[in-house]
Amino acid sequence: MTTSRTDSSADRGTGTGFAGLPGAVAVSHLTVYDWEAADGLRGGTPHLHLTCSEGYVVTAGRGAVQTLTADGFASTALRPGALVWFTPGTIHRLVNEDGLRIVVLMQNNGLPEAGDAVLTLPPEHLTDPETYGRLVRVPEGTEAEQAAFTRRRRDLAVEGFAALRAAWDAGDEKPLLDFHRAAGALVRPRLDDWRARWQTGAAEAARQTGVQLDRLTEGDASHLTDARVHARLPGAHGKFGMCGRLDTYAV
Repeated sequence: MTTSRTDSSADRGTGTGFAGLPGAVAVSHLTVYDWEAADGLRGGTPHLHLTCSEGYVVTAGRGAVQTLTADGFASTALRPGALVWFTPGTIHRLVNEDGLRIVVLMQNNGLPEAGDAVLTLPPEHLTDPETYGRLVRVPEGTEAEQAAFTRRRRDLAVEGFAALRAAWDAGDEKPLLDFHRAAGALVRPRLDDWRARWQTGAAEAARQTGVQLDRLTEGDASHLTDARVHARLPGAHGKFGMCGRLDTYAV
């Protein structure tokens, strides 16, 4: 008879193995918004992450991800099977051309959920965390009310993104650099919490790999008896995210 051990919690291992997803990443299923914006494109809310890389595995549909960095503007096509990722500081906007669905991988599980993202709102809305928070936190309410709020938030961020792109295309780098500085200032109150999450997440995952290598070097393979299987179903369905409706996992 074969037996297996599974769990439904987000436990974290104690020194011989990390129980989160490999590398302490987060994963979600994303159905990209099909709401049309002022420029005629349908899709999500432009934003950047300050400490987390992000990856896409396209599972259905087609579209693009528009990006703006210090190297300028780019648009990368998204088709089923495509794998695309980008590093912190990349402003990104998903464009939905036809039923775009994506598996999203996020570095540093716990940090994006704790606010490691700043939307490209116009500068007057980035002056302090309270002002910014009122415009980006989806309030309690009916699904229709939340959808309307999220769409207004998206449109405001698209407005700011368009201004940043136009300035950069005209050779003026100051608005983008000012946005970077404003984003850093907005998240500064969260940094102690982020550090604690990183220490128990991605840093701990890497530390435990070091422990395993040390033990194997010494001829000790006893940690292999601690092997476990973990399984999850989505813990939330259809959440209003920045780029679309999200099915998320507690990992």
